[in-house]
Amino acid sequence: MKLPARLVNVGERCSKNLTLNEENIKSFATRVEDFNPLHHDAEYAAQSRFGGLIASGTQPVAYFMAMLASHFCDERQPLGLEFSMKLRKAAHLGDTLTMSWEVTESHWKESLNGDMVTLAGQIVNQRGETVTLGCAKILVMPKTSTAATDTDRAANA
Repeated sequence: MKLPARLVNVGERCSKNLTLNEENIKSFATRVEDFNPLHHDAEYAAQSRFGGLIASGTQPVAYFMAMLASHFCDERQPLGLEFSMKLRKAAHLGDTLTMSWEVTESHWKESLNGDMVTLAGQIVNQRGETVTLGCAKILVMPKTSTAATDTDRAANA
C-alpha cells in the first residue's frame, strides 16, 4: 500500500505578532463577555498588581489557536482536535506578542485521510518573557478542490 505524500513535516514552523492596544483589549473582552475591570477600566487596572490594563487570557490564546488554522489552510484543510495552554504571565497594554508554533510530530492516519500533527508553541512578549505555553494536536487533510465540486454539481444538475 502506497501512502500519500506527507502534508506536514516535523520542524515546520509558523509565527505571527500581535500588538495589544486599548481598543483591541476592550473590544475583544467585550465580544467574549469577559467583563473583568482589568480589561475595561484603566483607573481600576492601574491600582491592581498589574499596574494597568491587561488582555483577557482568552485574547492571545484565541489568536494563537487561530494562527494554526490560517497557517495550514493554504493547500491543506486543518482541523483542531486538542489544545492545552499554560498562562504564565499577563499580556499588558502596549505589549507586542510573538506567537510561534513548531511541528514536533506528524504521521499519516489512513482512517482520517490526513496527518495527525502535534505542535509545541509559545507566546513571548517584547521583553522575551514567556506569556503562554501551548501544545496542540490537529488533523491536516488534503484540501478538497472547490472547482471539482462545482463541476460535479453542474454535471449532476
